[in-house]
Amino acid sequence: MDQKDSSALADTAAKEMQGLSVADPAGNASDKQQAKTEQVVTPWDVAGAVVDGVQMNIDYDAIKRSFGIHHIDEALLERFEKVTGHKPHLYLRRGVFFMHRDLEKILDRHEQGKPFYLYTGRGPSSGHMHVGHVLPFVFCKWLQDVFDVPLVVQLTDDEKFLFRGLTIDEVYQNSLNAVREIAAVGFKPEKTFIFSNLDYMGGAFYRNILQFSRQVTFSQVKGTFGFNESTCIGRIHFPGIQAAPAFCSSFPEIFGTRKDIPCLIPCGVDQDPYFRLTRDVSVRMKHKKPSLIHGRFLPALQGTGSKMGSSIPSSAIFMDDTAAKIKNKINRYA
Repeated sequence: MDQKDSSALADTAAKEMQGLSVADPAGNASDKQQAKTEQVVTPWDVAGAVVDGVQMNIDYDAIKRSFGIHHIDEALLERFEKVTGHKPHLYLRRGVFFMHRDLEKILDRHEQGKPFYLYTGRGPSSGHMHVGHVLPFVFCKWLQDVFDVPLVVQLTDDEKFLFRGLTIDEVYQNSLNAVREIAAVGFKPEKTFIFSNLDYMGGAFYRNILQFSRQVTFSQVKGTFGFNESTCIGRIHFPGIQAAPAFCSSFPEIFGTRKDIPCLIPCGVDQDPYFRLTRDVSVRMKHKKPSLIHGRFLPALQGTGSKMGSSIPSSAIFMDDTAAKIKNKINRYA
């Protein structure tokens, strides 16, 4: 699928994300009984509350309150247009990307001629991306074009090995497939660095992981992610790996030894817990706090109570699905 097809399919899917209603406030789904009745939003699971046996829509207002993030309002969009000279992207105007942390600080830097970079990622849990995975990359391409800045893309194949039970060979092959599909979006090759954690770990990148890890206790990750004594140590350690690309010194080939260049992270709102922790630790590491733009979940074909997911093939439209397969999925599940 080429750049034009990827963007068109992603734009069509984005229209389906408008007007999502809200349900009961989010709770802490820490056990099976709670998970049956309360909304669950973690980096690994997303599901709306269940009320009287009916799954409700994702409650984004509850997420906003729980995470302490801010809506992208009209005033911020107007400032975006004034600073960049570009009308905000369709995804911003329609609220597909709708909340943020410190986006105004990135606009300030751009206005002052100071550098920043973009950071996003992909967890290669399946052989091909689905439409929901493509949305942030389409948005990132636009941001790269508008700001003319570097982009780093982390492929978290190690995370999928630790959290999804896949083999090393499977997750690495999935990463290779992801590179081709991400490249098809049309990023600037000279300003884009896509890397697999399995390949890139080491050097300045690993040094920052160690610096981060020494600043974070088990109590903190337990409170942030719900880990417990039965959680494998690889999962407990992983937040430092996802945090590392938010520190510019992790990429000396791009930024040299500088520590004063922040990043803007477009991501699904379920990834915010990682970066709340990153922002807390960044100051102690003498780096700039990352800024974030949060996106909505692309609903599963079955409805707005959950998101498209690679682990449930019937919930999603994948980039390698044929026209006949897409038609069959929509007729059967949508």
